[in-house]
Amino acid sequence: MTTPFAWLAQRIRLERRSLKAASLSAMIAAILIIVGGGVVRVTGSGLGCPDWPTCTGGSIAPTAEMGIHATIEFVNRLLTFVLCAAVGWVIIAARLQREPVPGITRWAWFQFWLVVLNAVIGGITVWVKLNPYVVAAHFLAATLLLTAAAATWDEVQNLGNASEAASNDSLKSLGTWLVAISALLVIIGTGVTGSGPHAGDSAEVPRMGFDWLQITIVHAAAAVGALVVALVLWHQARQQQVPVVAHKAKLFIWVLAGQGLIGVVQAVTSLPELLVVAHLVGSALVWIGAVRVGLASHATARGIQPQNS
Repeated sequence: MTTPFAWLAQRIRLERRSLKAASLSAMIAAILIIVGGGVVRVTGSGLGCPDWPTCTGGSIAPTAEMGIHATIEFVNRLLTFVLCAAVGWVIIAARLQREPVPGITRWAWFQFWLVVLNAVIGGITVWVKLNPYVVAAHFLAATLLLTAAAATWDEVQNLGNASEAASNDSLKSLGTWLVAISALLVIIGTGVTGSGPHAGDSAEVPRMGFDWLQITIVHAAAAVGALVVALVLWHQARQQQVPVVAHKAKLFIWVLAGQGLIGVVQAVTSLPELLVVAHLVGSALVWIGAVRVGLASHATARGIQPQNS
């Protein structure tokens, strides 16, 4: 039995540039999902639509009487459709390539199922009235989606590049440590947010039971740890003449430094809303950087030299 994709593949073939554009759009959409959630949180619009999947009662969209918070929450929900369109584009573009790319196709479908997971957790978040632990799980699910989107985009950039035999176990180990510490940084960050003042709604929303100052210090320590590992990785990659890893590690260092600066400023200025959103953008960029460095270091260890991009 011929599947719809197989039927299309017999009639339509797409170039690499379509796949590059699709994978980039999906990664940008994944970032927008994270930022949109941050805007909902800092504006106190988390329960602007008090139900899910409808906004209220039998209405999908908010009514005029529900006010600006309902509109903000509803627009955030609409971003899911933008994300679905972007991920669908990646799936189609990967399946219709002139030269098969089964690895990219698997990453694209992985993104699709993560979109479903993220939507379900988002609905549960509304049902449990913004329980901070479920909100944290919602953010981590969005970050997992961003992981898949970043990995897909990075792998697409490397398609067709020449291999260079090189074994760098030390770079592989450091790349693994960088991803692990960066993941820990993201997880601890949900505790900082869950203990802070931005509960996501003007109603009484429970907070995590951490001391905000203490967990913020732990978060900062994890950031310093990631920075140290990145510096060592960058230095070793330069010494071992692996320019792609060195280049991506350097980009990660600069992004992490900028993110750290935003974090310090927002902490000492009582977490202004605009800086909180900027910090969320920074967290997405830091995580993308960590994923790309991890992939590059492991690709080098396997003897595959990625493109310098």
